[in-house]
Amino acid sequence: MSKKYYVIWKGEKTGIFDSWPQVKELIDGRSDAQYMGFSSKELAQAAFKESYTRALMKRSLEKEGKSKPPASTPNSSQKATRATSSDIAIYSDGACSPNPGQAGTGLAVYNKNQLEQLLFGLYESQGTNNSAELYGLLEALKLAQTYLEKGLSVQVLSDSKYSIDCITKWATGWKNKGWTRGKGEPIKNLETIKQAYSLYQELKTHITITHVKGHANIEGNELADRMAVYARMTKQTRLIAYQETMDINTILAMPSG
Repeated sequence: MSKKYYVIWKGEKTGIFDSWPQVKELIDGRSDAQYMGFSSKELAQAAFKESYTRALMKRSLEKEGKSKPPASTPNSSQKATRATSSDIAIYSDGACSPNPGQAGTGLAVYNKNQLEQLLFGLYESQGTNNSAELYGLLEALKLAQTYLEKGLSVQVLSDSKYSIDCITKWATGWKNKGWTRGKGEPIKNLETIKQAYSLYQELKTHITITHVKGHANIEGNELADRMAVYARMTKQTRLIAYQETMDINTILAMPSG
């Protein structure tokens, strides 16, 4: 049997290993473990330089390629690393612990599929997951506006269906009822919803808003999550740029929400 090599991106230790029993010991009991096996040390080394998410995407495409005949030679827009067809992809996320409790917001911005910047902040001592997610969507829309002014196409991505539905579906009806729900019930996070809805009305024909599954190894979403947790942990009230390392593996190893 040929020797296998294993990469651990998240576990008790990270790195490249050639012993499955050792790998199993390092990942056992960890629901957030990230690891994968490779047929050669060279492949493992190349994968470890990238993120777990990208390794998964490549593995998935390799499997598809083996099961389906190639239709054509892939061009740059079909590469495994391409997450969106828009020029700019803005991922937003919120974190809160406990809920309600200390909350923070994070964003990850990609330009032509390359990570451009990370933002974190908007700490609330008594926030909720929903308030943090709404703050994130609002800030993503503000950022989208600046990129649209530069003539770039923009996609906003969030794992909060609540936030997206508030702005794109429910807000119009609430506004028509005097910003109340049915039977005059108050709306939580109303001021943030009003701001985001107003901006969305200006931008909606020029941007795409997409719901993504949370904690599903989608790189941009995972990075935004780490920034949201970092905002909560540092109690950063202003939304500011993350100035530390931009190494994706290092950031993904930070606490998650």
